[in-house]
Amino acid sequence: MNDNQDVMRLTDEQWQAITRNDKSYDKVFIYAVKSTGICCRPSCKSRVPKKENVRIFNNVNEAISEGFRPCKRCKPGGIRLPDEEWVTQIKEYINTNYNKPLSLEILADMCHGSPYHLQRTFKRVVGLTPMEYIQQVRIVNAMKELKTSGKSIAEIGFAVGLPNPPYFITLFKNRTGQTPKQYQKTIMKEQKDGEKN
Repeated sequence: MNDNQDVMRLTDEQWQAITRNDKSYDKVFIYAVKSTGICCRPSCKSRVPKKENVRIFNNVNEAISEGFRPCKRCKPGGIRLPDEEWVTQIKEYINTNYNKPLSLEILADMCHGSPYHLQRTFKRVVGLTPMEYIQQVRIVNAMKELKTSGKSIAEIGFAVGLPNPPYFITLFKNRTGQTPKQYQKTIMKEQKDGEKN
């Protein structure tokens, strides 16, 4: 998303319209949020963005041409983001933020949808629930950490968003068939055997 000089500057009046979800401004401008890549009507009931992340456009087509996607909740300009694109956006967010606390409510708020619709759509498109996908991403990243870092099991769990060591170990074993320590030993043995050959 470019920061063109042509883009309208956010005025105090527009900011007030956004923070108050003022429907009377819906035909006046569209706002987009750089951190989420989503554009909305001023009346959208989504969480109020950080002011420095807001860009203003005359209409939804301008925002789309700059790489923003229409909000699933408020459908600016009557345009609805296709489910596959919406789910891709959610997956990208998870892949970038897997080490932070994530819940269905946080994801729904971030991507401007309801938790129920998000759960149902994500499962239909991906074949996993959002929480199953988050766990999968965390375990894959834990496996990378176990191969490459000298961190303790607890440190690795914390680094991938699973700060409770017993839960991390149980989840890892359920997903891989080994505890993190067993997995680490297997990798080290394979590496040693590879060096001998």
